[in-house]
Amino acid sequence: MKTLKQSLAILSAAVIIMSFASTATAQLPNPGMEIDPERTAIVITDPQNDFLSPDGVTWGVVGKSVTENNTVANIEALLKVAKVNNLPVFISPHYYYPTDKGWNFEGALEVLMHNIGMFDRKDALSLEGFEGSGADFLELYKPYIQDGKTIVANPHKVYGPENNDLMLQLRKRGIDKVILAGMSANLCTESHLRELLERGFEVAVVKDATAAAVIPDGDGYAAALVNFRFIANAVWTTEEAVQNIEQTLASK
Repeated sequence: MKTLKQSLAILSAAVIIMSFASTATAQLPNPGMEIDPERTAIVITDPQNDFLSPDGVTWGVVGKSVTENNTVANIEALLKVAKVNNLPVFISPHYYYPTDKGWNFEGALEVLMHNIGMFDRKDALSLEGFEGSGADFLELYKPYIQDGKTIVANPHKVYGPENNDLMLQLRKRGIDKVILAGMSANLCTESHLRELLERGFEVAVVKDATAAAVIPDGDGYAAALVNFRFIANAVWTTEEAVQNIEQTLASK
């Protein structure tokens, strides 16, 4: 026969287990993000050939994800709706100069990027050899990016915007809401999401205007989707983002 003490211990354990089970199956809240045209901008990370062109050095591992998500066209759709509605656009690019090859230690993908010449430029102050290179913007995007209105931040060097001027540029324009897209989902895009949130921005991620590497070590895109849902204020499709922008600005 169980003692009263044992019975109470079993009951207590059952309550704890049921509590954990309830929490585990609970639906995550969906905070959402309202677009305020005076305070909202689109931020695109790494819209560059090495990620988005079949000639890019990473196409062999990201191409399938880019194609399945229709990423190239979806990023263009965001750029197009932003320009039509005078919504600010910011680009956070990724460049490596010869002096960046002198680092004493690197993470796994930093080593890989340097080994394959990803985002390489010949010089920080020269555009020699830049046009059409892997570091250059996708040709499709140039009319939007090179219109004299798009803000191109300094390059980030690892994944996040901690060491470029993206947040300074956003703050100086009174922007505290970001619609985030670009490459690569579980690396630069997610790192920008995390840092922007830590700095007090609201962030909506456009989940099909990004993509990631799928390799034997793991599916970067699937990992990013989980984290987007846990972290971001909102997770939209491109169609939802465009619709939200159009509806919001039409009502102003």
